[in-house]
Amino acid sequence: MQVIEQVEKVAAQSDVRKVLKLHMEVGEVSSVVPALFTDCFDWAKKKTKYLQQAQLEMVILEGISYCQDCKQTYKTTAYGKQCPHCGSQRTYLVTGNEVNIKDIEVV
Repeated sequence: MQVIEQVEKVAAQSDVRKVLKLHMEVGEVSSVVPALFTDCFDWAKKKTKYLQQAQLEMVILEGISYCQDCKQTYKTTAYGKQCPHCGSQRTYLVTGNEVNIKDIEVV
């Protein structure tokens, strides 16, 4: 709902007739489940002024973590918090938890 509210607000401020497509970037370790988000978006857009016919396009961003000890990166979903290169737990997520509106196509 927050995404829809943000897009509706931008559309109203930009004096557009309707939103055709919403492009989003969603991290694979974010709290967004793409299939559920799409279902909710399709349901909620029917109650809007500008998004009723909009299509949703999502790009899934890979979860990548960085090890502070060996200075290497690795795929977060495969190894979690422990670095597969050196076994360290001193790691942090670099990408993969984003939820971004990349761009909006309008008329």
